[in-house]
Amino acid sequence: MGDIISLIISGIANGSAYALLALGIVIIFRSTDTVNFAIGDTGTLATFAALSAIAAGVPIAAAFFLAIAVAGVVGIAAERLLIRPLGHGQHLLFVALVITIGLGLVMQAGMGAFWGNTPKPFPPLVPGWIQVAGVAISLNKIAATVFALIAMGFVAWFFGYMPFGIAMRASAEDPLAARMLGLNTGRIASIAWFLGCGLAAIAMFFLAAESSLNPHIAHSPLFRAFAGVFLGGLTSMPGAVIGGFAIGVLDNIAGHYISANYRDTIVFTVIVVVLFVRPAGFLGSIRKERV
Repeated sequence: MGDIISLIISGIANGSAYALLALGIVIIFRSTDTVNFAIGDTGTLATFAALSAIAAGVPIAAAFFLAIAVAGVVGIAAERLLIRPLGHGQHLLFVALVITIGLGLVMQAGMGAFWGNTPKPFPPLVPGWIQVAGVAISLNKIAATVFALIAMGFVAWFFGYMPFGIAMRASAEDPLAARMLGLNTGRIASIAWFLGCGLAAIAMFFLAAESSLNPHIAHSPLFRAFAGVFLGGLTSMPGAVIGGFAIGVLDNIAGHYISANYRDTIVFTVIVVVLFVRPAGFLGSIRKERV
């Protein structure tokens, strides 16, 4: 019983990064119908920029917000230069997906050429450790969990009560009708990409502090974030966050009771099973298109 409790607590802490990435993926998808596979690499690029700023003497707290800003600006640029020219329509979903995959590969190559592929140590935002129910957890992970919960609350408040957030929801449901009503869908898309990529920067900032920073650090977390998205639902923001935390717990339990070598296999199996049982995810909804 003690092992289960410790694994759950540690899994929730680990899943905070997956939850942040998953929330960013869903925000962008809900607003622009684009599955952004480059979101993890965007956050990694911003974290490298933060590392350079820290090396230049910038306080780590300031570098943290710098990473969010850099990721958001890169996200806006990607949306305006690569995604927006594609226009609208379900037939363009696959094209946008391929473009974001290519963008991620270009970012990885650029980071490797500029900063090198050797893992670099990264300082934690909150140093130290704490005992939780007999489990030693870094304060950095606790901070990441708190940020994930705050981000979820902020996004829920923004999209539920703020006029511009409600406009973003309307634009996501029917972009053509939103434009006919005078909503600035271009501005909505830019804000969505800024928010989504900014959340990815937070996730990668904390992940880098837990191990080290390299151009390919986003691979495994992004895989697990998408598992969380499919588990909770690609159209549900709360579902994506809950799914991210759930994958973190599942990952820990599978690694402890089965084998660490089969963690990815088990996570992939979860994705397949969920897609068979409920393709829209447990909290998602299937969108119906008019013909």
